[in-house]
Amino acid sequence: MLTPLKDKSVLITGGTAGIGLGLARAFARAGARVAISGRSRDKLDAALARLRAEGLNASGHIADVGRPEDVARLLADTATQNGLDVLCCNAGVFPSAPLESMSAEEWDQVQHTNVRGNFLCVQAALPYLRQAEYGRVILTSSITGPVTGYAGWSHYGASKAAQLGFMRSAALELARDAITINAVLPGNVLTEGLRELGEDYLDKMAAAVPLRRLGSVDDIANAALFFASKEAGFITGQTLIVDGGQVLPESLDALAG
Repeated sequence: MLTPLKDKSVLITGGTAGIGLGLARAFARAGARVAISGRSRDKLDAALARLRAEGLNASGHIADVGRPEDVARLLADTATQNGLDVLCCNAGVFPSAPLESMSAEEWDQVQHTNVRGNFLCVQAALPYLRQAEYGRVILTSSITGPVTGYAGWSHYGASKAAQLGFMRSAALELARDAITINAVLPGNVLTEGLRELGEDYLDKMAAAVPLRRLGSVDDIANAALFFASKEAGFITGQTLIVDGGQVLPESLDALAG
């Protein structure tokens, strides 16, 4: 059994929908004091309302994680209210664009949030995590990039692979202060964005998973809860793939039977 996270302070970037909102829900249920961030006031207010409707409390902050001034304010405001024990770098964008026609601006947009945002948030969090009983950083990466590829997502795949390169070197520096940093690599997770692609797409993606279903946000949140725990204190610079076995088959034939 894991040590309860009651009264631990958790900041989740990109916490207004999908995996981020699932993380907020899971940490709040575990008794943590939760703060979420997002770029849209309307989406942030809607997410906080959804949590309140479920009897869960969280604070909300407007921030673009790729902007240093936003990040500095976000971390200072969060830590001033509750301190900081766990930072979940979850904010990410995933527009699709063919490599042949992808613009430099489209490339930069993805790196701005997915890579630069991780760097800025972790850097700004360090003074506060050092004061925690045990500091934790958890990155939401992906199987796309580090393990697999997907047409139209070369910029996204590059950003998710870059997250892990950043994590491994950062782990060495953070270890001096007993702060761990690890990454969860989701496969296909059933979120609002995925639902918009239609039932046919969802059925095809589920058929490619050995466990014959798409992941849930709770599946990802459970992995994050473990990385955030006191018991995970000797694990750092590591990745955990949560994909129902999606990356295992060599071919469609391997899924037969």
